[in-house]
Amino acid sequence: MPKPHYAASSPPHPPPQQPPLLPLALVPPRQCPLAKALLALLSLLLATALWLLLVLPPSQGAPPTAASEHSALSDAPGAASPLSLGHIVFGIAGSAHLWPRRREYVRLWWDPAAMRGNVWLDAGAPAAPGPSAPWEGSLPPIRVSEDTSRFRYTNPTGHPSGLRIARIAAEAVRLVGGRAGARWVVLVDDDTVLCPDNLVAVLSKYDWREMVYVGAPSESHSANTYFSHSMAFGGGGVALSFPLAAALAQTLDVCIERYPKLYGSDDRLHACITELGVPLSREYGFHQVSSLPFNILPGLNCKAAGYNSDRLIQLVLLLLLCYVGLPHKLVLSHSHSHK
Repeated sequence: MPKPHYAASSPPHPPPQQPPLLPLALVPPRQCPLAKALLALLSLLLATALWLLLVLPPSQGAPPTAASEHSALSDAPGAASPLSLGHIVFGIAGSAHLWPRRREYVRLWWDPAAMRGNVWLDAGAPAAPGPSAPWEGSLPPIRVSEDTSRFRYTNPTGHPSGLRIARIAAEAVRLVGGRAGARWVVLVDDDTVLCPDNLVAVLSKYDWREMVYVGAPSESHSANTYFSHSMAFGGGGVALSFPLAAALAQTLDVCIERYPKLYGSDDRLHACITELGVPLSREYGFHQVSSLPFNILPGLNCKAAGYNSDRLIQLVLLLLLCYVGLPHKLVLSHSHSHK
């Protein structure tokens, strides 16, 4: 009887061998979440570094800007000292045609020993009439504004002089440069009258190291409606902290080219300051319209340097109010005489 055939039993299969462990650096990223995270982090850091190189200007070899000069000034000794008139740079807008008369307004409040700044005219000022010639030292120095004919101006009812006057802020910053002590740039017209001590008291409330835009709307509701209720009207004066003025100096020419249809200088400044994200800090002591009636002392008719100075007498009384009647309220007042 044949024996049953038994199939030869196959030897047991050996357990599958594990692949040798590779170092972390040799493991493909898709097989290692930690490597994927590290690569993503390195990519982010590299992209950030490239972006900074493209956006930020080089720190060496580039000429110092007004903003960098101000940064050095703010860290200088005495930067926290109380504000004085010497810390304010005045930019007084005028015209060569009207300066022989308008200078009498400026003479009322200008103190050459305590103040610094310039009168900015569209051309060289004519010679002073005889009686006032010896007193020219009591007035600010005169500078001629840069040519603005390259800028577009398309407003049908205004005058291109608004371009020149708007740029006084930038020209004043460039003129000051890195000289120590500049904290504010105050822009006024040549027929604006200041109460200097009150101006210092008002500006002392603000941190000049920040971007600050100080002024007031007009007393005229229709003017505010036409222009803006959040704009500092130039006739009453505009105060810019030096950091804001320095930033404005860097962008003003490009900015005003975008607004050829605007009317004057103060609405151009307002547009460009708004682009910098700085709102108006309202100080109602900055008066666009004179606080005194036009017909005060109508019977008096004095002459000063050949100018009928009925309005000048009113302004003298206005200055008396600065120091006697309204010591903490009145800062600047526009004479509102016709240009």
